[in-house]
Amino acid sequence: MPSDRPIALIIPARNEAESLPQVLRDIPTLIDRVIVVDNGSSDGSGEVARSLGAEVIREERPGYGQACLAGLAHLQSNPPSFVAFADADGSDNHARLSDLLAPLLEDRCDFSLANRQPTTPQALTPQQRFGNWLATRLIRLLWGYNFHDLGPMRALRWESLTALHMQDEDFGWTVEMQIKALQHNLRICEVPIPYRPRMAGQSKISRTVNGVVRAGSKILWVVGREGWRQRRIAGAIPKTNYKNHPKGNERRQPDDAAPESAEPHARSRG
Repeated sequence: MPSDRPIALIIPARNEAESLPQVLRDIPTLIDRVIVVDNGSSDGSGEVARSLGAEVIREERPGYGQACLAGLAHLQSNPPSFVAFADADGSDNHARLSDLLAPLLEDRCDFSLANRQPTTPQALTPQQRFGNWLATRLIRLLWGYNFHDLGPMRALRWESLTALHMQDEDFGWTVEMQIKALQHNLRICEVPIPYRPRMAGQSKISRTVNGVVRAGSKILWVVGREGWRQRRIAGAIPKTNYKNHPKGNERRQPDDAAPESAEPHARSRG
């Protein structure tokens, strides 16, 4: 499904030289620009990505959000119509980016989020599953919207993303984006995408106790911060009276329902 509107993909990478060749080969041809942000790698990740045709920028300041912000700054002078994000370790199914982008290109949403469907039990650790459950339940409690995932693979309209004024420099990047998407009343789709164990290397977060604690603490802090800010501005945190519109038919999603198919569920602007 070729697009006549530019699409850029930002891939933060820190010591992912082993997985990057396959990751870059899997990217669909509808992606016009691939930006690999080398976040202080010591294994030649940047050189590998450059040799395979990616635009590579170096960001020495550590942090997942910091790498994403550096990628956005790189695009600022010639912004695309759409921007996607995905990890460099091969766990995200990059070949399915076209499925993720389809509802954006068809103007069915402003923010398309991959809902990870683990292909093996090892694809998501128990810590990841619990943290995902806790954070999405807190968002539902405070904002009334039932996200199913906080996964890294996602895509937005450029103007929608810039309106969010993203700030988090590390582990709170994904949850900050999802909360701010609700606050800005973006149309949201969640698209089920198969999710695999990482291809190579070692996780910086989910496979280490320190990484899990730091990431979990930051995610909870961002949820609390954004909830407090909204309460301060509005005097109370309203629960969004949202409805989902699969295939154009208005239907409320059950609180704990998982997506039934690859058809995304969109959150209405109103």
